[in-house]
Amino acid sequence: MTYLAKPRLLTANAPRNALGYTRRDYEGAISTLCAGCGHDSISAAVVQACYDLDIEPHRVAKLSGIGCSSKTPDYFLGNSHGFNSVHGRMPSVLTGAALANRELIYLGVSGDGDSASIGIGQFAHAMRRGVNMTYIVENNGVYGLTKGQFSATADKGSKSKRGVVNNDSPIDLVALALQLGATFVARSFSGDKEQLVPLIKAALRHCGPAFIDVISPCVTFNNHAGSTRSYDYVREHNEAVNRVEVILPRDKIETTYPPGSLRRIVQHDGSILHLRKLAEDYDPSDRIGALNYLQGRQALGEIVTGLLYVGDGTQDMHGHLNTVDKPLNQLGDAYLCPGAKALEALNASLR
Repeated sequence: MTYLAKPRLLTANAPRNALGYTRRDYEGAISTLCAGCGHDSISAAVVQACYDLDIEPHRVAKLSGIGCSSKTPDYFLGNSHGFNSVHGRMPSVLTGAALANRELIYLGVSGDGDSASIGIGQFAHAMRRGVNMTYIVENNGVYGLTKGQFSATADKGSKSKRGVVNNDSPIDLVALALQLGATFVARSFSGDKEQLVPLIKAALRHCGPAFIDVISPCVTFNNHAGSTRSYDYVREHNEAVNRVEVILPRDKIETTYPPGSLRRIVQHDGSILHLRKLAEDYDPSDRIGALNYLQGRQALGEIVTGLLYVGDGTQDMHGHLNTVDKPLNQLGDAYLCPGAKALEALNASLR
């Protein structure tokens, strides 16, 4: 297997963040995806978000499944932890890792085939269990590695490159995430860096399951007339409900937005989300309202993007399970295996 590395040469005045890292320190290997693939734009957005947030790369654990999207973690955060799991099983592997070491920042990257087909059960349980993670689905509506068949998220009535019409109803992962209890739900477009980077930054700062569905056109199999995942279609039918700005706790909070047009949401770590409302009367704290809004706009053929829902991000799976503060992988045998008497007492308490 051949790995492509980027040259390490940097100019003397290369910008550095508060940790002294350059943007190059957050990059990975050279992409082997098709030129123009939307997934590469998502990788660039992840790089920019981590650079802006001054995240130490070794504090990030990135996990993926199988597919074009699941290759992308190799293209960013080359100095972070990484694990490429089997098809559709990324959420359970990430859940186990998060239980073992709560001190890492968990980033799951998947695709519409990986999460909406073989892995849909895994996706559902990761959302409802409140795993503290950022879960990004790079959604292009096709199976790119197997020559462009429709995926489970392909819109009914959309056409393939060969002119075949999809007659199956799509699975909307955003709607599922809302129904299953995710506390941060967003949708974006790989071609909209100004929207996507702040959403990723906000998701990384959120406590609990943060899900971002990113429409990411496949330039080889799904970027033609008749496709609802093409660059042209998404740009023509995109309706942004808000614009997101993330302000870190150490910064002075200032805004020039007029009264009534800005919503300020404090996250668990003290970072602040500034939401500038674009859609009339849209409330990102109303889970049921978000579902209704999505369905109404979908009926009009519109793709709603932005931060669709954000809830109480103060507790995650560790809080629900009341686990110890110390990572489980740092506990000794005496604590993890206290002996027969402790087991007997535990069993007695359950009778």
